[in-house]
Amino acid sequence: MCGRTACTLAPDEVRRACAFGKRGGQRRLPRWRDGDAEKYRPSYNKTPQSTSPVLLPQRHFDKNAPEDEYVLASMRWGLIPAWFRENDPSKMQYSTSNCRSENILEKKSYKDPLVKGQRCVILADGFYEWKRQEKTKQPFFIYFPQAPTQMKTEDQDDRKSSLSNKNSETEGPPKEASENEEELVEWNGWRLLTMAGLFDCWTPDGGEPLYTYTVITVNASSNLKGIHDRMPAILDGEEEVRKWLNYGEVKSLEALKMLQPKNILTFHPVSSLVNNSRNNSPECIQPLDLNSKKEPKPTASSKMMMNWLAKGSPSKRKEPEPCDSKEHESKPEVQPKPKGALQQWLQGSSKKPRTK
Repeated sequence: MCGRTACTLAPDEVRRACAFGKRGGQRRLPRWRDGDAEKYRPSYNKTPQSTSPVLLPQRHFDKNAPEDEYVLASMRWGLIPAWFRENDPSKMQYSTSNCRSENILEKKSYKDPLVKGQRCVILADGFYEWKRQEKTKQPFFIYFPQAPTQMKTEDQDDRKSSLSNKNSETEGPPKEASENEEELVEWNGWRLLTMAGLFDCWTPDGGEPLYTYTVITVNASSNLKGIHDRMPAILDGEEEVRKWLNYGEVKSLEALKMLQPKNILTFHPVSSLVNNSRNNSPECIQPLDLNSKKEPKPTASSKMMMNWLAKGSPSKRKEPEPCDSKEHESKPEVQPKPKGALQQWLQGSSKKPRTK
């Protein structure tokens, strides 16, 4: 299952992290659907009913768009079928935040969007899962391993500056960088988790259309079975993302075959602070030593994650989004004072989710 995620990138960073290649080889950045960049709220502790960035083909909104043109949209977590008759989505009598891959064709709520080609990719820094123990549940943060070439946001800024200076030297007076120049700057920040999902559009009587999604789940991979028996269906790499989104060429049954357990994710235990959905801070994803409750010896991926968080610009951030869900809620545990570089980084930098 997947009942809690983190997505802390600012709207523009999400765009740059989702650069894609068109058929001619040109790299492009997906645009946010009109107004959706403002609806998205970065958070370290996202729950169902909150909004998340979702990648999908532009053709779902514009039938004349090229099939390889993608767009970012803010969608509500928890699929509301287009045929739902109530005017209040809270009256759904069952949870639709997750959808088991093996049952998609058996349930109308999921079969209809699948048949219509309404496949999407849910984006997140990572997701949380709870391991059952004798008396408690231990939360873990699960994410893509981060390569050594990532987390270099300062290098990106240097490349942008160099590009701007080159324009000034060769073309006279300074001018604003074009869209194509922006796309030439490779994203070296956090590698977002790409989860397969389905979406639908529900419109209440006299109301505005509401786009919602569900995360498709599969049996857990061998390295995650010790935590939980289910995991999100992971799309590993740009080619898998392209095939999942290409509903014109890749038919439903073929696309479903792509959704298999993948032993490619890494993880670390985190504090029970994340249990309470109202808590939204870097401490939610901070690695925890299960024996001492103090700073653990960081892994390569957790070091890179902390590096990325530390380099993020703290200016002009939105307030963390409020969460109404109380799943896994408990009294937050008292955290020890920071004693290492890792904790000092997170707890001493006033780190909050980005907004730009």
